[in-house]
Amino acid sequence: MGFRQVRKSISLSLVGSPLPTSAAHQECLPNGQAMAVLSSDALSSVAYATDQTLAVLILAGSAALSWSLPITLAVIALVAIVVLSYQQTLHAYPDGGGCYIVARANLGITTGLVGAAALLIDYSLTAGVSLMAGTQALTSYLPALLPWQVPIALVLLVFVGWINLRGMSESGRLFSLPVFAFIAMVALLVGFGLVDLVLRHGFVPEPTPPVQAIAPLSLFLVLRAFSSGCSAMTGIEAIANGVQVFRDPAAANARATMAVMGLILSLMFLGISLLAWMYGVDPSSNQTTMAILGERIFGASNPLYPALQLFTLLILMLAANTAFADFPRLGAMLASDSHLPRLMAFRGDRLVFQNGILVLIALAGLIIVFCKGDTTMAINLYAVGVFLAFTISQSGMVLYWLRQRGSAWRWRALMNGFGALFTGLVLAVVVFSKFSSGAWLVVLLIPSLVWILALIKKRYGRLQHALDLDESDEVIEPVLPLNSEVSITPADPGQGPIVVCLEAFDRAAIAAVRHACSMSRQVSVLFVYSSHHNPQRIRELWDRQIGQSLGVALTLKESPYASFIDPLVEMVHAIERGAIEGSQPEQRLTVLMPEVISTGWLDGLLLNQSVDLVSAALRDQGSRIFSRYRYYLQV
Repeated sequence: MGFRQVRKSISLSLVGSPLPTSAAHQECLPNGQAMAVLSSDALSSVAYATDQTLAVLILAGSAALSWSLPITLAVIALVAIVVLSYQQTLHAYPDGGGCYIVARANLGITTGLVGAAALLIDYSLTAGVSLMAGTQALTSYLPALLPWQVPIALVLLVFVGWINLRGMSESGRLFSLPVFAFIAMVALLVGFGLVDLVLRHGFVPEPTPPVQAIAPLSLFLVLRAFSSGCSAMTGIEAIANGVQVFRDPAAANARATMAVMGLILSLMFLGISLLAWMYGVDPSSNQTTMAILGERIFGASNPLYPALQLFTLLILMLAANTAFADFPRLGAMLASDSHLPRLMAFRGDRLVFQNGILVLIALAGLIIVFCKGDTTMAINLYAVGVFLAFTISQSGMVLYWLRQRGSAWRWRALMNGFGALFTGLVLAVVVFSKFSSGAWLVVLLIPSLVWILALIKKRYGRLQHALDLDESDEVIEPVLPLNSEVSITPADPGQGPIVVCLEAFDRAAIAAVRHACSMSRQVSVLFVYSSHHNPQRIRELWDRQIGQSLGVALTLKESPYASFIDPLVEMVHAIERGAIEGSQPEQRLTVLMPEVISTGWLDGLLLNQSVDLVSAALRDQGSRIFSRYRYYLQV
């Protein structure tokens, strides 16, 4: 068995068999599974949001912890405003109303890129924070694992990434049970706690172990605690970004799921904060608030206590799945608009944006290593991106309603306006209060990332302008261009057959075909296209530019999969069998692809990735010669 066969066998075992693009609708999820995939980040935040609030308030001493409940109620009110605001967004953008789409359409491309940059950073940090928080839940129950927090988080990261590489329906089925089990365990915790408060404890808060104040209880400190508690809101926008995950009617299902998610989130957050206040939870201990409450309410020997810790660990791990659902999708949108390398828009055989998933694994892994498994610094970082995206999205929706009007537009604009106002205030508090604690890094990263996205777009534009065929172009004569590395030679009757494989129809493709015709009298051209191509347009350009002048036949084939590699290799096999039967024994089939060579330092990331993929796919086939036709651009 050759290397390619071994690699393909391993790939099938790990990732699964290719799915045809016609099965895309089967990858859409029912509401329950969609909520598990898209809301795990928001729902899991109740495992650490109360901790974040208490950790700030304790700076003013034990007495300041009484502010935790009013702050929780204020956060819940903001959750309601944001959920209602995104309901209006989903009404206006039923195909998906993420920050990038809304801002690009209503506030301009630059503002859209700011929102996209904020979300890319947010999703990367979400994956890292969630897995580190999940590891902390595990080490709270098993303190002996504390020295191994970083390796454990990295193993969990690889596991979540692997499941997502297997497809959306696979992750939905696997992750639904832990999400709903976590909700059930929190409901039991809150329910048992309320019964205890009514029957035994009473609604009189226990005193917290005395802690000396190191800062005054000021408005600034309360606002800091409020902004930390707003970590409970992370991931709320994921449903608006991932409407395509839902079954039809997708927009209506997304709105209903967002409402249910907001209600469950609010009730869990309120219940945990209330119990933490009543039982005098000490935020300075080595255990999380959830672990302290579970041990106190269930009892350390009760199997419900380890079950609570287990499902807390699982949902915190799965919270990273929200990022794995939306980061690749946002990356694909940016790649389709030429703001990222187009490989980010490559949809793999399992109908997921696999390159986006791999990039997210790398970024989240760097965050985990950099933060050494501690969530505090990372939470300070990603709150900026969360609320910047909220504010931009809701501001864009206000302009949308003012322009479009329509039914109940005043009420809808008012809701989005309230959302933009309050999330903007929280953003200002987060930046001001956490600037020296790490928020400054995101403030610098966002404009830097916007500059990179704009630079990639500009470079793609120059390259595409140099490669595109113009409607006014004359029919190109069969002469090899002067910028070729290959010398001009007449067609050799002894030269074996050449198959030219194309993924685009541009000047480089034409030059490659002309070169093939100068080398051999047996030239075939394959173009395996996908749903974003227009085969009729490709045929028209071919007949005009090549077919009439050289008489070379073009074979167009639609790929049944998102990837064109396997269908192309299968067609090469078929052509080889037919060509070799009528050829001399010593002749070998040559597979030729154009490779664009340019001098720009970014161009290695932007061009020719498909050439490398096809070369790797054919490398183990000893009867073939793979050749690259180098087409030079001076841009």
